[in-house]
Amino acid sequence: MESEHDREKVIELEIYTDGSAKSIGRFLTFGGWGYIAVRDSKEVCRERGGELNTTNQRMELEAIRQALFYAAANRRKNERVVIYSDSAYAVNCYLQEWYVNWQENGWFNSQRKPVANRDIWQDIIPFFENFWYELRKVEGHAGVIWNEECDKIAQAEAQKLKDNWRGQNG
Repeated sequence: MESEHDREKVIELEIYTDGSAKSIGRFLTFGGWGYIAVRDSKEVCRERGGELNTTNQRMELEAIRQALFYAAANRRKNERVVIYSDSAYAVNCYLQEWYVNWQENGWFNSQRKPVANRDIWQDIIPFFENFWYELRKVEGHAGVIWNEECDKIAQAEAQKLKDNWRGQNG
């Protein structure tokens, strides 16, 4: 039987994320993102969304942003939040702290171009600097059940937008 003390031993809220983008021709894309929050090996939340005229990278980041917003509102006291992503772009930014140079350089990257998706990065970065939050790489399409499920969610959201599109231009 679980005691009150055992419930306080929860150390991690795991959240798996993924993003997807499908295109028609060169100029129209349909994006989807999704996340699944897992606590004690049980799914506790699943969210999804999408947008037109986007990129795969933006959808990967949007999934992370939405997962972090969920975690900030729902993590337990002294519970570490681990976000799993198959986006090398996002994880490398976190691990190699690219964002520090971006901020110091007025939001320009090493090629002196404006940082893409700055609006999302500005929401994500404060979590990178918080002990309670961590971003970890998970291999995509490698049989990690929660990651595979997030991939299905993101793909389905992108496909739903694509299927419902009737010539609107954004």
